[in-house]
Amino acid sequence: MIVKLRPSRLEPIFDKRPWGVHSLAPLFPEQSNLKEKIGEAWLTGEKCRFADGPFAGSTLGDAWAQMPVEWTGTKLRAACAFPILVKFIFTDDKLSVQVHPDDDYASQHEKLAGGNGKTEMWYFVSARPRSEILLGLKRGVDRDSFRRAIDEATVENFVVRVPTNARDAIFVPAGTVHAIGAGFVLCEIQEQSDITYRVYDYNRRNATGETRALHVDKAMDVIRFGEQKGGKIEPVTIERGAISETYLAACRYFATERWEFSESISRMTSPEHFDLLISIAGHGTIEAGGETSAYAPAQAWLIPAALGAYQIAPRERTELLRTYIPTSLDEFAHRLIGLGLTKNQLAQLVHE
Repeated sequence: MIVKLRPSRLEPIFDKRPWGVHSLAPLFPEQSNLKEKIGEAWLTGEKCRFADGPFAGSTLGDAWAQMPVEWTGTKLRAACAFPILVKFIFTDDKLSVQVHPDDDYASQHEKLAGGNGKTEMWYFVSARPRSEILLGLKRGVDRDSFRRAIDEATVENFVVRVPTNARDAIFVPAGTVHAIGAGFVLCEIQEQSDITYRVYDYNRRNATGETRALHVDKAMDVIRFGEQKGGKIEPVTIERGAISETYLAACRYFATERWEFSESISRMTSPEHFDLLISIAGHGTIEAGGETSAYAPAQAWLIPAALGAYQIAPRERTELLRTYIPTSLDEFAHRLIGLGLTKNQLAQLVHE
């Protein structure tokens, strides 16, 4: 099957959440003065549709099933579903205290929900002053004490509070208890999964007086007690000509970096994997194969694996997140060592 190679944009899907906001501006200025609260904008959900390119009008899920290896990359030719879910999250209130399962647990207990676990990272686009997240259990918290805390509605006292600002990045492995606080706009990059086990939701009620479901038994099955993993990322920035590349995190599910530039840059794809470019700020064009496409903030662009060379020409300072599935973590580390990173710096970025 021959499908023309070109960067292609996906249309977002907006999701109502009780902790969301009534305006998604400035990222989505058309989503303002909303009657109901929107909490999430899914950029690469399987029901998101291509806005242009050879798959225009098709959902990502349907298109993925038809994509040749020149689009998916040789590493991903056997993947049954698009593997990376990217969202923007908007919070006017605290999210529930929750946890996600790993792949082993999800494959056994959540087959109907796709069977994938959920390891994720967050990149904070904006933050109100003194905002914070909850991430990881405090030292000494064990299964019994945490279970009592759920019954006594004191869960927040057992989770570490982390002050968080714009441009911070957080890595959240499956099994880590967490809650995003109020006052944030963030980009979440994760496994393609929507499995969440809530343990505490502040007894919030909907318009009919019902509380949201909790999933305490499953949560207790998957929570990581003892040594906690993940946390605030210590990024590493490399200046490469016109572009500032900041490496944020790498695991077997995704690797993510931030690009910042005000002049045209040239990039080259890898035949082993597609790239996703998520625009945070700035306008300009993406040029490849004689075609030009305009980009704007809050967009997700799928870059085919075999595209080869392409250029990004900004009209103003541009900030993008690039995310992809690394061929291997060893290969990723070897490449970054070649760029001058130390083993200590790599240890902060690479999550086995």
